[in-house]
Amino acid sequence: MTSMKNILLLLILLSHSLTQAQYAPPVGQIGTTAISTDSSDIINWATEVVQFNPGFLNITNPMGGNADFGNTTNALGQAEGTSADVISLGDNGSITLTFQNPIRNGLGNDFAVFENGFDNFFLELAHVEVSTNGVRFVRLPSISNISLATQVNSFGNTDATKIYNLAGKYKQGYGTPFDLSDISDSTNINLDSINFVRVIDVVGSINSNYSTYDSQGNIINDPYPTAFSSGGFDLDGIAVINENTFTGINEKKIKPYSIYPNPSKGITTIRTKTDCEVDITSINGQLIQHYSLLKDEKIEINNLRNGIYLIYFKNNTQNLTHKLIVNQ
Repeated sequence: MTSMKNILLLLILLSHSLTQAQYAPPVGQIGTTAISTDSSDIINWATEVVQFNPGFLNITNPMGGNADFGNTTNALGQAEGTSADVISLGDNGSITLTFQNPIRNGLGNDFAVFENGFDNFFLELAHVEVSTNGVRFVRLPSISNISLATQVNSFGNTDATKIYNLAGKYKQGYGTPFDLSDISDSTNINLDSINFVRVIDVVGSINSNYSTYDSQGNIINDPYPTAFSSGGFDLDGIAVINENTFTGINEKKIKPYSIYPNPSKGITTIRTKTDCEVDITSINGQLIQHYSLLKDEKIEINNLRNGIYLIYFKNNTQNLTHKLIVNQ
């Protein structure tokens, strides 16, 4: 009988430990999964905002207006890792972005979403969904084990180890990574051709009339209310880690550069990963600019008129061509 009681006690303790599982810790701690905005794993960034639905300043007062901090273009290109260069979603707001080439399901994490939390503890969270065709979206599964004993207040702290697969888990300058293998059993979606990523603000209220829930049906408790212009999740950028270039080759291993945003509204950033000779020509082949760039060098180009350009990259082993669209 004693043995049976011991077994039952062990099962209870095991069950409790599973429900209170510890997930990856904050930036700077052993075991973190945070992706730096300067990580060499990143090969591209979101290039266009397809749709933006600003959320309420306070979901309990729909007539009180919407969050209105930032511009949607702040979500394009490389995440700046600052408090200002973002677009704020507001309560339950959402934004959908697309990419130069589709995201694909490769080894490990496939993309990362960046927020602007100013430290490891003030965390505004969001759900992430993906789509092949822009019609059917599938949500990445998430878990929140944040205590519901008290409401996390407007500038309250959150323990990152209680959060899994929610964007905003990490502070500014560091993205939350996502692995498409987590939705490998989903129908009507091509995991090797993800053209759209949607980010949806989590309303952190523990009042069940307004709550947001994780994939296991748990209420998500995060800073609330945030009834100011920059309230809700603040998107800084979406990084591509595994990209489909329609050739079956993982460009992460071969492409010595990144260009963003593309299409460009006037300012284009070129970032190299090897020493490169770079020529920018018109669509008719007329040379416009030439650069000799060193490894990890970054330049901004802001003097191109509207049109289509070809950018030629040459290093010791490769000659590559990239099309750039400028539409101011």
